[in-house]
Amino acid sequence: MIADDKHFILRLAESARDLRAAQRLRYEVFVQELGASGALVDHAARLERDEFDPYFDHLLLIDPSRSAEDLQDVVGVYRLLPSDRLAQSGRFYSEAEFDLTALKASGRKLLELGRSCVHADYRGGTAMLLLWNALADYVLENGIEVLFGAASFHGTDMSVLALPLAYLQHFHLAPPDLRVTARAAQAAEFSQIPPEKLDRKAAMLATPALIKAYLRLGGYVGQGAWVDHAFNTTDVCLVMDTAQMSAKHRDFYIRKSGRDA
Repeated sequence: MIADDKHFILRLAESARDLRAAQRLRYEVFVQELGASGALVDHAARLERDEFDPYFDHLLLIDPSRSAEDLQDVVGVYRLLPSDRLAQSGRFYSEAEFDLTALKASGRKLLELGRSCVHADYRGGTAMLLLWNALADYVLENGIEVLFGAASFHGTDMSVLALPLAYLQHFHLAPPDLRVTARAAQAAEFSQIPPEKLDRKAAMLATPALIKAYLRLGGYVGQGAWVDHAFNTTDVCLVMDTAQMSAKHRDFYIRKSGRDA
């Protein structure tokens, strides 16, 4: 899969060098900007990596005008794991945080998404849209039926996050057959604000753009949230059933992908 949009190239990682470039960008965003850490983070080489990287496809947004020698040409990444690769990986990355029994028992073809980020200089433009375009192509080409993955609120202060988390639980909770649940060990403790007392506008303003984008496409969140102390985030699990997307959502998704129905 290769897409050239005048100034950018979109393709899957093809080499160890490509993977290092993705891990370098992840280091700059997740470690340097957001304060994440992890057992396999390499501070000397400035790489954010984990044991799951070899099993995922890594979707790259490349700016060929930037230096490739110092791994700076990759300016956007998305990590993708189709369920038919579970025999190799052993489990999904997000199973450490969420009980995925409902999804895994569905018998449907799943795709786990994660580690999406864009270089600071490319935010607010077309970079994320281009990554979504390529993701749409990947989904269509591989017959994916359900997309899911952890999405993060920055920080772990429940007094700050209680409003948007309660809003998601009240108004965007996944149906039972797709409802993953946060594992109890580090499930977020937040007071459930009654729906009639929710300030919806304030809740949405406090919700990260990526989560709002999935909701606009008809996505849901699982039950509860999980505190990731290593990444300094509070995570919800996003779930999107491509078969249940409304006609409006489906048209938007395909149109943005540049594909004909």
